[in-house]
Amino acid sequence: MTSLDKPTQDTEATAQRDARAVTEAALFEAFGGVRGMVETVLPGLLFVTIYTINKDLHLSAIAALGVSLLLVVVRLAMRDTVKHAFSGVFGVAFGVVFAMMTGNAKDFYLPGMLYTLGLGLAYIITTLCGVPLIGLILGPVFKENLSWRTRNPGRKKAYAKASWAWGLILLAKCAILFPLYWWADTTQLGWVLIALKIPPFLLAVYLTWVFLAKAPAPIDVFAEMEAEEKAAEAKKAAAEAGSGAASGHRREA
Repeated sequence: MTSLDKPTQDTEATAQRDARAVTEAALFEAFGGVRGMVETVLPGLLFVTIYTINKDLHLSAIAALGVSLLLVVVRLAMRDTVKHAFSGVFGVAFGVVFAMMTGNAKDFYLPGMLYTLGLGLAYIITTLCGVPLIGLILGPVFKENLSWRTRNPGRKKAYAKASWAWGLILLAKCAILFPLYWWADTTQLGWVLIALKIPPFLLAVYLTWVFLAKAPAPIDVFAEMEAEEKAAEAKKAAAEAGSGAASGHRREA
């Protein structure tokens, strides 16, 4: 290796590390990180634990809803983003309403299962339509918006692969849960659902990271817009300066 080759390789390695770091940070922001996972799991875990002990639907539902609201309050007190906590509250609230209306504790899990099924289908359908859902989710996080659709084909391909991964993983999860909804009791369904909360999610996030880390860098459309605005301002200023100079020459003449 020559002295000219080494700096080039070092630059490429640094660029790859930077791309992976940016991807990790974006995924962490988009999916909530460790705290988001805790907020997703805790209400359901509390529900199934209490129901396993005393078979009291009302107490289990109230406890799950209460801890969801508490998580939102904590987020608000810390002035942190509440989107993940709020989504948890809505999910738990729908589950509570379903279970209370039917009197069947298993229906506490039904809205979340239907949401998972719909989301899995959405990942597959949007990818087949050429607009992979994961790209719509992560595009604003990477400040590229929809530029990947027409200007960055390598990145669009990575988003398609990631969306296929999310869709198939979620549908596989549904293939396990829906038969249990019909055949298993509430506690069995609840504990299996808790067990399947984190591992499939982590697998999907990991595969997304793998695909995007190897993809071309995102196009920062916000930086482009700022550059265009600055260029337009500079052009306007130059035109005004030129006009002023021309007027001065005419007055002197």
